[in-house]
Amino acid sequence: MGHHKLEHFAENLTFANLFQVGYDTLQQQGFALRGRWHEHFGNDNPITLELGCGKGDYTVALARQHHDRNFIGVDIKGARLWRGAKTATEERMDNVAFIRTRIELIEAFFAPGEVDEIWITFPDPQPKKPMKRLTCERFLAHYKTFLKAGGTLHLKTDSQELYDYTLNEVIPTGGYRVLFNTDDLYHSDYEGEAKLTQTFYERMFLAEGKPITYLQWKMA
Repeated sequence: MGHHKLEHFAENLTFANLFQVGYDTLQQQGFALRGRWHEHFGNDNPITLELGCGKGDYTVALARQHHDRNFIGVDIKGARLWRGAKTATEERMDNVAFIRTRIELIEAFFAPGEVDEIWITFPDPQPKKPMKRLTCERFLAHYKTFLKAGGTLHLKTDSQELYDYTLNEVIPTGGYRVLFNTDDLYHSDYEGEAKLTQTFYERMFLAEGKPITYLQWKMA
């Protein structure tokens, strides 16, 4: 393990905006802020999650633009989360938090109706393992436990396969309502949040000439 990675892991323990809870602790004691995130943020503003947030650049960018909302990035990689947590700490952003956990455990961190919106930005498309895709029905069942009725989900990806799978297989069978979809975001007539922020990978894909797909839908 690299020296810098060890330093980052150690620094992660000092961030007030980064929560890391072991599986055994989560199962035995639960998560203290579940249903009480307003206490951490000090307000009752709407909560937006970014799942598989990586370095948290999308989470931080959204938080900079919307001071009247709270944003929580979720990822399993502590070395990646270090960057987002450090940036938010240095900029004294009080509407940003991060959780280090597997997405399979996400419902342990939020009470029913506690989250208003979910962004899934450039996740692993899992071409050979559909049941590991973050938009498959197995994961959506987890999200349903804490997303508000009528809550919105967003998928941005360079993977046409993941986009088609979510739009044509998952959404029809789950009874969800599509709000907007395009297989080429930056050559569409869409004007909104999805165009205002770009991740590191998104900028890389655009430089390579890859179209970015975008899908927005509501829970039933």
